[in-house]
Amino acid sequence: MAESAIAKVRSRYAGSAERPLGSFLALMSAYGGLVTTASLLLRSAGRGLPHRIGSRDLVLLAVATFKLSRVMAKDPVTSPLRAPFTKFKSQAGEAELDEEVVGKGPQKAIGELVTCPFCLDQWIATALTLGWLANPRLARLVASTLTVVTAADVLQFGYDALQSSA
Repeated sequence: MAESAIAKVRSRYAGSAERPLGSFLALMSAYGGLVTTASLLLRSAGRGLPHRIGSRDLVLLAVATFKLSRVMAKDPVTSPLRAPFTKFKSQAGEAELDEEVVGKGPQKAIGELVTCPFCLDQWIATALTLGWLANPRLARLVASTLTVVTAADVLQFGYDALQSSA
């Protein structure tokens, strides 16, 4: 009976499209489990939640999250991590790839996650923020490095634009 209700929801939602709803639910559960475990570990180590995160750290973590999400989802160097879940289509811009998600079920769900920088933002922001709670100096070093790389990328694009217009 429950299986029939699940099949009806899946059919109503996706029609004939392959939408791995169960696998997405498993990914969300894994995320929740990892956050809960990390929070319990931080608490047992005597690390409480801060009353707030300072604006400088928020900006640093935001820029670092942006950059790491782009690197993980689009960079040619990280393509071996995505390869089990994707198929190369083409170059998508400067140092970015366009890849097609392959497979069904968990393979497709993971493929959709690892090729979407917007989707990865939640996972990466959580990891960086938990890292900041556990070891602020190390997290700031990592986030600062990613922020410097982001600034360098902006300068590279600006330089290329100036060269193209000359």
